[in-house]
Amino acid sequence: QVQLVESGGGLVQAGGSVRLSCAASGRTFSNYAMGWFRQAPGREREFVARISPSGGVTLYADSVKGRFTISRDNAKNTVYLQMNSLKPEDTAVYYCAAGAYGNSAFRSTGAYDYWGQGTQVTVSS
Repeated sequence: QVQLVESGGGLVQAGGSVRLSCAASGRTFSNYAMGWFRQAPGREREFVARISPSGGVTLYADSVKGRFTISRDNAKNTVYLQMNSLKPEDTAVYYCAAGAYGNSAFRSTGAYDYWGQGTQVTVSS
């Protein structure tokens, strides 16, 4: 079983930056692709970013492209989401997730087997 714990969320002013972290348990972290999703009240959980097991391939939702950066440190079993130029519409609970690499449906929550508890990010105007 893989356990994921997000941290780093909080309140930030529009235009500011936040870095989220997701710490994973176990010794097989490097075998998983990792994703970040977010969910705001009244909205479906939406894909934000994905990174391949080695970190060599990253993918982003159009809404965050150019502002967010996903990265990972396999030696620390940790994945990060650097969030810059934040907008009020980025306000949501952010979740990290682990899933098998090579799943063509990686933008769907169904492609991931393990989820963290989420961390709230609130962007004020």
